[in-house]
Amino acid sequence: MLTMKDIVREGDPVLRKVAEEVSLPASDSDKKTLQDMLDFVINSQDPEIAEKYQLRPGVGVAAPQIGISKRMFAIHVEDENGQLYSMGLFNPKVVSHSIEETHLDGGEGCLSVDRDIPGLVPRYSRITVKGTNLEGEEVTLRLKGLVSIVFQHELDHLNGIMFYDRIEGFTDKLKKELN
Repeated sequence: MLTMKDIVREGDPVLRKVAEEVSLPASDSDKKTLQDMLDFVINSQDPEIAEKYQLRPGVGVAAPQIGISKRMFAIHVEDENGQLYSMGLFNPKVVSHSIEETHLDGGEGCLSVDRDIPGLVPRYSRITVKGTNLEGEEVTLRLKGLVSIVFQHELDHLNGIMFYDRIEGFTDKLKKELN
């Protein structure tokens, strides 16, 4: 079972690398890892399990966040209509997106970041994603709202991008704080 001890924190170089494609069909090892990641996200949202194992609640986790530089992530999140998106994907990619942007009003958080970072993170309002699920099936998903934002956050991890890299002026502010 994955716990917070398995989550790589910001500053670790693996979080800044572009992750490698997963060879398909996925190996048993990669499938087990992705299933463990999905179980982690599900467990993190269960109050009793989260408390018992001191898990921070999350809606998604990408392989680089557990120190594995491979293109896979797991999400467990409901959309605005109560539809649950609970899955692991190998080699997910955005195949189209809207011009219109959106953001979470309260900003974003990340299991790999142990501090609050204020600021709006611009994301595409709607995306179409392709990937391969745990059963080895290629899936195409048309997403909007929160689920679209979660997918984009996790996809960024596969490209070495942290959510705060997208906050306008954040890196300039950070440079000033460090000098």
